Amino acid sequence: MRALVQRVSRASVRVEGQVVGEIGRGLLVLLGVRQTDTPAEADWLARKVCGLRLFAGEDGHFDRGLTDVDGELLVVSQFTLYGDARKGRRPNFGAAARPELAKELYEHFVAAVRRLGYPVATGRFGALMEVGLVNDGPVTLMVEKEAQGASEMS
Repeated sequence: MRALVQRVSRASVRVEGQVVGEIGRGLLVLLGVRQTDTPAEADWLARKVCGLRLFAGEDGHFDRGLTDVDGELLVVSQFTLYGDARKGRRPNFGAAARPELAKELYEHFVAAVRRLGYPVATGRFGALMEVGLVNDGPVTLMVEKEAQGASEMS
C-alpha cells in the first residue's frame, strides 16, 4: 500500500463540478492499494501517515505533526500509484488491486485515520475526480507499507 503525502495549505476534490471533499491546512493523501494488501497494511499506513512530522516549528525543522497544527487530511484513491512504466510507453497497472478490494481497503484506511482522531475528508472512490491543492513548501513524501515478508519501513 502506498501513500503519496503532500503538505498543503488547502486542497479539494470535485466530482462532476461539485466539491465532495475539502480541507484547509494539512495533508493530501493519494492512496494506492496493491493486490496483496490487507487491513493490517492499511492500519499501519494510517498510523504512519498520521504520525508524520511534516510541519515546521519555530526553528524551521520538521518537528510538528497534524495535531500540533490542527491539521486535516484529504484522502483520495489513486490506483495509478501502482502503474509500472519501466517498459514501453503505456503504464502497466497489473499490481494495482481490483476495484472491490481497493475500495474496501481505501475505506478501511479512512476509518483507521478517523479512529485515530483526525478530521478526514475524502474523494469519491472510482469517480473521475479533479484534485486541487496548494502544496505548502512544496513538501511531498512517498510512504509505503511493503507486503508481508518484504522489508518494512520503520
